[in-house]
Amino acid sequence: MAEQTLIPPRGRWALARDGFRAYGLIAMMWVRSTMAYRASFALTTIGHFAGTGLDFVAVLLMFGHVEQLGGFSLGEVAFLYGVAGAALGIGDLLMGTMGKVGQRVRDGTLDTLLVRPVPVLAQLAADQFALRRIGRITQGLAVMAYAIWQLDQVQWTPLKVVMVPMMLLSGGAIFAALFTMGGAFQFLAQDAAEVQSAFTFGGNALLQYPPTVFAKDLVRGVTFLLPLAFVNWIPAMYVLGRPYPLDVPGWFAFAPPLVAVVFWAVAGLLWRAGLRSYRSTGS
Repeated sequence: MAEQTLIPPRGRWALARDGFRAYGLIAMMWVRSTMAYRASFALTTIGHFAGTGLDFVAVLLMFGHVEQLGGFSLGEVAFLYGVAGAALGIGDLLMGTMGKVGQRVRDGTLDTLLVRPVPVLAQLAADQFALRRIGRITQGLAVMAYAIWQLDQVQWTPLKVVMVPMMLLSGGAIFAALFTMGGAFQFLAQDAAEVQSAFTFGGNALLQYPPTVFAKDLVRGVTFLLPLAFVNWIPAMYVLGRPYPLDVPGWFAFAPPLVAVVFWAVAGLLWRAGLRSYRSTGS
């Protein structure tokens, strides 16, 4: 059952507009539902904040025994950690429910989304919108603020200041596209939520540490094949005034927005291919 057989032909911009509108309406419905139990929301958000913060506690313990990690100071590693964590939090907040695509395919509930006159992607992404995930974003921003306070050696220019929110937004978009790709893959391999997590949350764990501690082949892979390095490694090296381990052009530091757009274009193609391959349960 293909999506285009259920939705009347319209322009791409009109379809995108309806998708964003539907996403906003569904997300706000879940936010209102969440805020009806504010104490529960506060506790779960604090739990997310504390749970993700344990990773940074491990970094602090590590620096209790060493002065540098891969040639990077605590402040520099904290900067990488904070940017990666906040970017993942943004992507997880916006598209984190894409991990349930395989479950919907198995139990047949995806059919109920196909008969509605709005894009399936918007419905799936906004379904069970979990505002508590802002705990991860807040924790990443808090670590990043601590890092900036520690980075006395960085000469902050207006361009470097602007690059910080650019990294967060572009990184969040890259992670969101990766969540979408994972959802598309689940049309073929329905029990693939763990595969998606390996690239999203696993990618975040990788980006929390300097690229200099990893093998060159791995750094090449996340630079040219799966461009996670554009979330924080490459632009952060410009902000920190450090050379990137690979010989890449200097303009790569300003490329994250372009990489995010291209990555989303690929994610959109994969999503459409996955949705076309879906066959209704017929129930």
